[in-house]
Amino acid sequence: MGDDQAITHAIAVTGATGAVGGRVAARLARKGAALRLIVRDLNRAPELPEASASMAAYEDARSMERALRGAQTLFLVSATESADRVDRHIAAVDAAVAAGVSRIVYLSFLNAGPAAVFTFARDHFFTEAHIRSTGVEHTFLRPGLYLDLLPRWVDPAGVVRGPAGSGRVAWVSRDDIADVAAEVLLSPGVHDGRSYDLTGPEAVTLGETARRLSLLTGKTVRYVPETWEEALASRRSSGAEEWEIEGWASSYAAIAAGELDLVSPAVPDITGHPAQTIEGFLRRHPSALSHVDV
Repeated sequence: MGDDQAITHAIAVTGATGAVGGRVAARLARKGAALRLIVRDLNRAPELPEASASMAAYEDARSMERALRGAQTLFLVSATESADRVDRHIAAVDAAVAAGVSRIVYLSFLNAGPAAVFTFARDHFFTEAHIRSTGVEHTFLRPGLYLDLLPRWVDPAGVVRGPAGSGRVAWVSRDDIADVAAEVLLSPGVHDGRSYDLTGPEAVTLGETARRLSLLTGKTVRYVPETWEEALASRRSSGAEEWEIEGWASSYAAIAAGELDLVSPAVPDITGHPAQTIEGFLRRHPSALSHVDV
């Protein structure tokens, strides 16, 4: 796999070494798409047919523009949360436009808004707004909370702890998100100007989530509500910065506020298969709660 800029690639995929970008790239490769994989480390780029890799970082406009030359469509995976994430996204979008990309499919978040309770969702709102302002064709994929990350919400004592109240969330799997993304990326013109909420098949409380995890795994899992201040205090021992701690806690608060209480038909409508359930996910990943000691 090389970094030959003379090759024209129809679809560029960022985050190709990551959990979502990697899945999307693999699906596109299986369908015979010509790919340009945008990675920070060439040594970690996946070996896929009809794919070459370019090394670039969102904040490095020159390297991004060079890497994206020849691509018609860009799958833009949102960057890891940071205090300057919106600036990084804007730099990447501007580089794509300068490189001649005519279509951007952006991995956003459910109910992205300028005053979203989930503070990280605000970044997605401003990124979406910037993409619209460029005039390029675009599609926004807005998943809710990842089903794959649900096990991390359970601590070793089997407790899910946070200020989610009795709010509901429709956990969605990364595989379903990748299936949707691949279909959208391979259908230019069909999804332009559209935004798709990507969710699981039902919205459940954290209490119900914990109950199901217990039944399916034989481990005792329970949900313990926290106040906002309790949530912040319990996470400060991590040593993370305050903006990051607030982001973690606000994911629970967004559930309480009803921001994630939405079930969308987009996954089955676009992929032709039902969205994965909590039960289905755990059957595929029986060791998901191996860190729980009860």
